Amino acid sequence: MTDDLCRMLVDSFVKTSWSSVKAIVEKLATWGEEASGRPVSFFRFKNNQRVNATFEGNHFFLRSSVEYSNPQLTVEEMQGIIAAKLLEVCGNYFHEKGLREPDASDVAELCESLKKPHQGPIVAFLLNTDDIEPDRYSMNPLKQSIVTSGQSAFPAAYVKTDSLKVDEQFVKKYECTLVSKGEAELITAHLTNANGSYLDFSDSVKYAQFEKLSEVFGMDLSLPALRMPLATLQVETKDGLLHHVISETHHDFDTVKLAYDCMGRSITKRTTLLTVPHSRLGYGSKRAARGKLRFNENKLESVSVTYKTTRLYPNAMDPDDVSVAQGEDSFIVKGEQLADYSFVENPSSPQFFLYSLGSPENAALWHGVGAFAAPQLLQSYSSLRNICREGKLIKRLQEFGVKTDVPMQFNLSPDGMWVHPVHRNIDASIGCVENKADLAHMGMKIDYLSQYR
Repeated sequence: MTDDLCRMLVDSFVKTSWSSVKAIVEKLATWGEEASGRPVSFFRFKNNQRVNATFEGNHFFLRSSVEYSNPQLTVEEMQGIIAAKLLEVCGNYFHEKGLREPDASDVAELCESLKKPHQGPIVAFLLNTDDIEPDRYSMNPLKQSIVTSGQSAFPAAYVKTDSLKVDEQFVKKYECTLVSKGEAELITAHLTNANGSYLDFSDSVKYAQFEKLSEVFGMDLSLPALRMPLATLQVETKDGLLHHVISETHHDFDTVKLAYDCMGRSITKRTTLLTVPHSRLGYGSKRAARGKLRFNENKLESVSVTYKTTRLYPNAMDPDDVSVAQGEDSFIVKGEQLADYSFVENPSSPQFFLYSLGSPENAALWHGVGAFAAPQLLQSYSSLRNICREGKLIKRLQEFGVKTDVPMQFNLSPDGMWVHPVHRNIDASIGCVENKADLAHMGMKIDYLSQYR
């Protein structure tokens, strides 16, 4: 069965996604001239223990991701990981062997390569965003205790596991649609052995699932991971890259306006915060925060922040079951505290298009842009790099080893997204799919988004 599923996915991938393979192989042909030398530190979890690994910066890094808003692995996340692994292995293979129409012997060799850790210039990795709410999409089996412990408006990086427990009512309601009984038991077991960190707990659950699913699909799916932005900001000094990005974008009215332009936003109302200051009470939800930037002529004078209890998002099975970020607070941050930024003094969560400059990615794999993901995010991400390449907004990026060329953009094809074979939801946990062959039969298609350059 393992070999059958792997071969089925490889066959589908090389047939439907050949333009993506071709694009990344052609990029690799000149990659030696562009490669940076900045080493990158990643981690994995093995037997509930964190294992760190450093990769030389001359690799070609391909980003995928999983969420901290749910400890259980979803069908959507699983597809993204397998797609990234397939693109990594196929790209490395045809880079070495030369581009040609794959035959049966190529497919057999690809299946063997997929069973191994990375080999070649392309390294697929997970960029896990740790500023997200722990139950953003109303699909976390810990949701009730997240709320009652007062942590629903916290960034996932701040959440502690000590008072968390599986919500039995949630499991009963959504068993076989959002979570399986076995996954609920796995989550409980990992909570018992947790060190207090929700991030470590969540990663340990997912890597335990990666290990089992690697056997099912015949692929090594334990991709290395990186947490951003808060984990990065916490260990940076004021001279670090993300501190520099925040400072540069808050210099004055003109720099803020340029950042707004990248997002396609008008600066008239000045209510979009480029970085969301955290409450002293621990709140950091970007959805629950309301802000206002105030200028004195060209100078950023202050940013007022108010946290209000806010509805987040429903899961796909019950549109009335909306998650919530509960928290009330208000305060003011002085403009100079952002223009000369220190995370230690004023913790905050920068917007993704800004902190993604700190990701080592040379290519990114998005999940269903155009259907399940907003193209505006990709547009702001691309616009920022283009404007920085012109020498505007964020200066001296080359001193941090940041290249401002827009990374290659790939996308899980919206018409080929994996769903639960019966309920048709992408947020079903992988444990809800009894026969994994049902997913493999859906095929694997990714698109190369060549318009974002």
